[in-house]
Amino acid sequence: MWKSYEAAIESLYIAEKQNTFVTEPIKQADLDYGGIPGDLHFGLTKLAGAREPMYPRKTKIFNRRQISIVSVEECAEIADILGVEKILPEWLGANIAISGFSHFTQLPEGSRIVFPSGAGLVCEGENHPCVQPGEIIQQAYKDEPKLAAKFVKAAYGRRGIVCVVECPGKIKEDDQIEIISYQPPKLKLDPQLVKN
Repeated sequence: MWKSYEAAIESLYIAEKQNTFVTEPIKQADLDYGGIPGDLHFGLTKLAGAREPMYPRKTKIFNRRQISIVSVEECAEIADILGVEKILPEWLGANIAISGFSHFTQLPEGSRIVFPSGAGLVCEGENHPCVQPGEIIQQAYKDEPKLAAKFVKAAYGRRGIVCVVECPGKIKEDDQIEIISYQPPKLKLDPQLVKN
């Protein structure tokens, strides 16, 4: 049901500017319920948008995207697919970049990430790619045509995950982290209980 892996924080970031989701490097952060104080995605709640079409726009809902995490390995894969030198985590709006865990985006919902301070995150699933990071990448590689559109396909299954803070605490560059992958048991439904 649970399997444990080790990885490391390569870099940390915060999005403090109101006019861009692009994050800026920091050396450490104090995780709180709601994310990183001062970050654009900080908060226990948020307003529903395009990713939550089941609610009217601007309905107050729980914030499942408090923290965004990418892996440097998957960033390199995206760069290879796009044929560019590199993809920086901050271009994807990441708060944390980790190394040492291949296929990080496939981490199942409900998995945990635990830091040496005792801080912990819960995986809320893949951070599905959208065109906005592609536009930032296009600005960095002006001579490469149609990168904004190509990014969405290249980053699918590789853009990283979003998390909520389960246990507050300090995190910093070079922290060795434990990734606890949740493997839900396969449920067998009683056919008599399932209605057509």
